[in-house]
Amino acid sequence: MSAPNITEKPHSHAHGAPAAEPVPAVPLTLDGSSVLHQMFRIRWTDWRGLADNVRREITAEAIAALDPLESHAEGGTALFSQLGHKGDLMVVHFRRSFGGLNQAELGLSQLRLSEYLDITTSYVSVVELGLYASTLQLQEELAEKGVQPGSPEWQAAEEERLEEQRQAMAPRLWPTVPPHKYLCFYPMDKKRGEINNWYSVSIADRGRMMRDHGLIGRRYAGKVKQIISGSIGFDDWEWGVDLFANDPLVFKKLIYEMRFDEASALYALFGKFYIGLRLPVAQLGGLLSGKTPEYEPPPEAPHPSGRPGA
Repeated sequence: MSAPNITEKPHSHAHGAPAAEPVPAVPLTLDGSSVLHQMFRIRWTDWRGLADNVRREITAEAIAALDPLESHAEGGTALFSQLGHKGDLMVVHFRRSFGGLNQAELGLSQLRLSEYLDITTSYVSVVELGLYASTLQLQEELAEKGVQPGSPEWQAAEEERLEEQRQAMAPRLWPTVPPHKYLCFYPMDKKRGEINNWYSVSIADRGRMMRDHGLIGRRYAGKVKQIISGSIGFDDWEWGVDLFANDPLVFKKLIYEMRFDEASALYALFGKFYIGLRLPVAQLGGLLSGKTPEYEPPPEAPHPSGRPGA
């Protein structure tokens, strides 16, 4: 099949006037930090077979390399002791670019400790803020002015709105790894089935559902920190969701309640869930000796926006 001619003019109506461009169905989005999740299984038998002094040397090398990454200026790296059979160690990196993520990944691979780690899975994404409300508001304003979708004036107005939102939401676009005790990570899709297809629903209805979805999350403000990252074109699912909290039961309550809203009940598909306890780099030796991390998170301050994902 031949490639479409992208230079073709829009089809004309009977009177010869070009057809109007449809209102865009895609909401405006903002993209920020690059994110990499790595899940490892420790080869415990091989690790325990090493002499004590060798284990100490390998651990000291890893701590020395990971310590500056923990407070990296571009967002940081955090370690988590994983629960369940899906792995033993989860490492999360926030950086300003994919190049930064690649450097973090390659840095870990050069450690002697890596000889005793098998990666079980990984996930690549970019922090994403969906702007359904702003998109719908802007489309309404431009329609009232008679601005045609896709026109230079329309595109300029979109970019102006995006820049306004980038400035206002910079802390959410470029976060540091939150300092909470527990992490719940999972990927998800929106359904594209024959009956329920998120991508065939009007942008107005999708905006309404996402607004209602967000109202549930606001009730958990101060209890959970949510970071949504987009992964379309980067990984096997469409979004990655990180939930950080100091009480793991909050994950269960929040996710369960959200499954009853329309956006989740009809259109959400979920991947595997990964749960971890925060592991300060300095305590890596304890984990490798079979000790649960001892971590006391700093006191939580309520966020003025009232949203868990703020």
